[in-house]
Amino acid sequence: MEYSALRARVSAHHLDIFGAFHPGPGDDAPAGTETLVLLGPREPEFWAHVTAEPEFTDRKPDPMDRWSRRVIGRLACDLGAKARFPFGGPPFAPFIRWATRTGRAWTSPVSILVHDTAGLMVSYRGALALKQRIALPEPPGAPPCETCHKPCLTACPVSALTPQGYDTTACHAYLDSVQGETCLSAGCAVRRACPLSQSYGRQPAQSAFHMRSFHP
Repeated sequence: MEYSALRARVSAHHLDIFGAFHPGPGDDAPAGTETLVLLGPREPEFWAHVTAEPEFTDRKPDPMDRWSRRVIGRLACDLGAKARFPFGGPPFAPFIRWATRTGRAWTSPVSILVHDTAGLMVSYRGALALKQRIALPEPPGAPPCETCHKPCLTACPVSALTPQGYDTTACHAYLDSVQGETCLSAGCAVRRACPLSQSYGRQPAQSAFHMRSFHP
């Protein structure tokens, strides 16, 4: 299968290839993997699509994860591949390491991942471990943050996300305040400040969904 054909196949589910690489020793890919492909939401249509799926109407817990397992699991079966997910552990698959291996994601100035098209809104719904070695496009090269004015560094009102790491206690405390309502309803201010995030097209309702999961 060619890269373009695989991308067209996953796009039918409003997913996109967020990076891929040929694993080597130490990458912790499933045995026999020749190409590891990371999948993320294709915006701005993803949220309208996924919320119309059965997992979002049956009122059972974890609709996004259950949808990911069904859809990406079926893709893997159809392709003779294995599916891996960033949830369901421990143990957890090393998605952050895999993301950086693709050459399309890097550690941002605020310590979380930044992606070449999704910016700080990057999320991975799953991975396909293919037995075939497919030709991959060249990654973009330099991290986008090298030429950015880095508004992410000053976007958080309580400095919860910094080059030193993520202060989850300060973040949750702010989300409990009246001032934190905007982050809960529209998404993290730091993630929204990223210029790439702003061009990605993720819907505020999707960000609110993830924020409710993070801060019930």
